[in-house]
Amino acid sequence: MIEVEHKPTRQKLIEAAAQAFNAGGYFGTDTNRIARAAGFAPQTFYRHFEDKLAVFIAVYDDWRESERLAVRAAARAPDPDLAIAQASLDHHVRWTGFRRSLRLLALEEPRVRDARTLSRRQQLGDLAKAPGNRGREPADLAAALLKVERVCDAAADGELADLGLGEAAILGLVIDAIRGARGRG
Repeated sequence: MIEVEHKPTRQKLIEAAAQAFNAGGYFGTDTNRIARAAGFAPQTFYRHFEDKLAVFIAVYDDWRESERLAVRAAARAPDPDLAIAQASLDHHVRWTGFRRSLRLLALEEPRVRDARTLSRRQQLGDLAKAPGNRGREPADLAAALLKVERVCDAAADGELADLGLGEAAILGLVIDAIRGARGRG
């Protein structure tokens, strides 16, 4: 007998919202489309989320956790700097549309800004535990974290390619940023 995976309604809505936000951005979709894409009537959405912003934050939480798991797995590779850089870059490229909405909403919506701040504080806590970062100033860690994020976003958005950088050069920039964040560069 084949077992069928039954995902909870909330998770189906989050996954549908993730796809919608990534494809069309936050402003390019609405809660009715999200509910229908998940296979539900529009009113089902509001049984699980207060509004579209709440599901956006839930998508961000899932995105953040999947990135954290990818980075942790990559850290065990023979060349962890390369593996982490590739995992981070791939994650940002795969979620370019979502990341664009995240950057915009973090400027305009306090709830999204708070969610991103919490995420970054958790990332800084993880970075502070790295052997190369013991005793490193919080401001240095913050700058290193933001550099990784910005370089990955610039690569995903095509900004670095627009400057004439090829794939190898872009990956090299991400590796350098990762090394700096890990206290190795």
